[in-house]
Amino acid sequence: MASSHEDFSQFDISKEEKDKLVAEVIRYVLFRTYQSSRCPIKRDDLTQLITKNYRHRGLPSLVINEAREKLSSIFGYEMKELQRVRPSTNQGLSGQQSLVDAKSYVITSQLPPEVYRKHVEDTKTFTSSGFTFAVIGIVHLAGGKISEEDLWDQLKRMGLHGSDERHPVFGNIKQQLESLIQQRYLQKDKVNSADGHIMVVYELAERALDDSVIQSVKEYVGQTMTIDDASEETD
Repeated sequence: MASSHEDFSQFDISKEEKDKLVAEVIRYVLFRTYQSSRCPIKRDDLTQLITKNYRHRGLPSLVINEAREKLSSIFGYEMKELQRVRPSTNQGLSGQQSLVDAKSYVITSQLPPEVYRKHVEDTKTFTSSGFTFAVIGIVHLAGGKISEEDLWDQLKRMGLHGSDERHPVFGNIKQQLESLIQQRYLQKDKVNSADGHIMVVYELAERALDDSVIQSVKEYVGQTMTIDDASEETD
């Protein structure tokens, strides 16, 4: 992933100019990540930042690659590329075809999970993380895709209602669900059902399909089922 000075020489820019562009991308990525509650950053936004004063076609790729390298080596973050896909509006609930959408990036810590939880993780995010895993777990158990009606039925069983704007733990439930779409844990689409009606479905998006997230969801579901079993035995 490394980008040498020779790579940039074809664009007739100095090392200082190149380093400034890389630093601007890094600052933008870090700032936007925490300003927007870790929502993905569009590659188009980074490209516009780089080409604001430079019109070289291949320059954005080299600058972004070097920024990704420095985020890893200096800050300990992996800048992961998300290739967004979304269902065709003409497919049914069980359809497999998809349309490729724009690329985007998220940053994740490269620290071991136990070290990150102990020294970095903000305890203020625990409630939103709990909601995230609960929703992803529901969709995961449904096979990765669930109708809006079924999702709300499952959430209601947990005491979470779409009309609740002041839940004592999660606040506005609809806004919490919408944030999962913005953060690319879920995607929401309208599709044709088997009987020809238009229905709304929620599907696991790129971040929820990451191996580490899937493993965490499986552990969360396993712990939940263990607690439920123990509760039934006590009753």
